[in-house]
Amino acid sequence: MQNNNPMTITEKIFALHSGKDYVKSGDLIEAKIDVVLANDITGPIAINVFNNIGAKEVFDKSRVILVPDHFVPNKDIKSAQQAKILRDFIKSKNLLYKFDVGTMGIEHALLPEKGIVTAGDLIIGADSHTCTYGALGAFSTGVGSTDLGCAIASGSTWFKVPSSVKVIFNGKLKKYVTAKDLILYLIGNIGVDGALYKTLEFSGSTISSLDMDGRFTVCNMAIEAGAKNGIIEPDEITKEYLKNRSVREPLYLKSDKDAEYEKIIEYDVSKIRPIVAYPHLPENTHTIDEAIKDNIKVNQVIIGSCTNGRLEDIKMAAEILKDKKVHPDVRLIIFPATQEIILKSIELGYYQTLIEAGAAISTPTCGPCLGGHCGVLAKDEVCISTTNRNFVGRMGHVDSKVYLSSPYIAAASAVLGRIGSPEEL
Repeated sequence: MQNNNPMTITEKIFALHSGKDYVKSGDLIEAKIDVVLANDITGPIAINVFNNIGAKEVFDKSRVILVPDHFVPNKDIKSAQQAKILRDFIKSKNLLYKFDVGTMGIEHALLPEKGIVTAGDLIIGADSHTCTYGALGAFSTGVGSTDLGCAIASGSTWFKVPSSVKVIFNGKLKKYVTAKDLILYLIGNIGVDGALYKTLEFSGSTISSLDMDGRFTVCNMAIEAGAKNGIIEPDEITKEYLKNRSVREPLYLKSDKDAEYEKIIEYDVSKIRPIVAYPHLPENTHTIDEAIKDNIKVNQVIIGSCTNGRLEDIKMAAEILKDKKVHPDVRLIIFPATQEIILKSIELGYYQTLIEAGAAISTPTCGPCLGGHCGVLAKDEVCISTTNRNFVGRMGHVDSKVYLSSPYIAAASAVLGRIGSPEEL
């Protein structure tokens, strides 16, 4: 892309997908979309919009992805009906990809794993955590089901180009400090609206040292700071991940050195301790040391979700739970994000470790993250979870409480019966 106007990686993706040489923050553009995504909650609404506008065919049978992952396997009649709408649409439109019980996974782990999303893509999904794919060097964001229904037919939609905030994490992580702690630390620092409709561009030596699982975690929670998208410039780790995986040729872009940022924030990660987000917002962050002093008893522990259900997360849990037992007052439920992660976890012995410790392991599903099923909380119950949100009633009863943490802290808490650290075991 030859021009005299420096751009960020996000602006470059928008320029390429809108047929322009240059875009800047604040521009209104119409852009072509590489992948359109919906699930069993948002998909039926989008399909209804598609039908109501008189559309007959989808814009591309290989780029419309419908993943029933929130209430599947179906928990009741209503969820069964929602999933059936997706299944019928996939069949009637002869979509290339069909994911269902036994082949599906949590959408934001499944699509990268299958190579359906790749570097340089522009992706929209009717789910706020679509921003996960920014870890690949793609622009990805959540939209409403109405916009998505129209995009299923047209293959394009409009955007306001966001301004960019560069977040630089430098230094070596302390033991038991993870990618989840980095993003929770940032949200605690800037607030849940600290990056409202902005790009969070993550960089620095710490980000460069993260594996792909960690990068997905960081970008997944960009929305929890209000961001339009999170993104990480692709590097050799990205390229190795996409090698022999991506179904399309990746486009590796980088921000220009003199690109314009609204703000640059820099952190020394050597000063960061494991983080716990208290109810009822991800910004309500405390160090693990504070949480230990508060002596917070837990009834349930969740490890999994689109945020922390990848292989590295299962590995962390198994590392802590090896030769230990879940506290008798605690229910520990593990949600691996895809079938492939399940197979690798079995092969590596993680499942045996977790089951021997007293954990229950689910098929891939969003499950209790949104109070769906497989772990809904009763009144006054307390859960520590590796999921992404802890709003009032998020995981069940409005008088329940959810704390957010990394898999290390969640697994240790399952053994201790209260929020605590692996250092205590």
